[in-house]
Amino acid sequence: MTDIVNIEIIALPGTSCSPFPCDETRSCGLSDCYPSGQIAKSFEVLKQALSEEFGRRVELTLTFIHTGAPERIKEIIEAEHPPLPIILVNGRLTRIGRIDLERIRNEIKKEL
Repeated sequence: MTDIVNIEIIALPGTSCSPFPCDETRSCGLSDCYPSGQIAKSFEVLKQALSEEFGRRVELTLTFIHTGAPERIKEIIEAEHPPLPIILVNGRLTRIGRIDLERIRNEIKKEL
């Protein structure tokens, strides 16, 4: 259990927030980023949604790896080969593989 949960989204700039097409069904639980499907916009909408629910108990970071990944991220990629975007919760790799409000919310609740 922790007081603050750190969520890090790791991606390439300009990439999609999900391997699935962004459509009107909004299976990710977010709607303000539709129809862009872009990682940066989705990140901001996710950040706002989590802030409204958890306040300052959740911190989000978006890390772009286009100019080289930090060593800690390289190690995760080499060992686990996770899909992009990579979602880390308090440094722990999750198998979410996309921006998904409900699944990220569940990971946060496990930590609090």
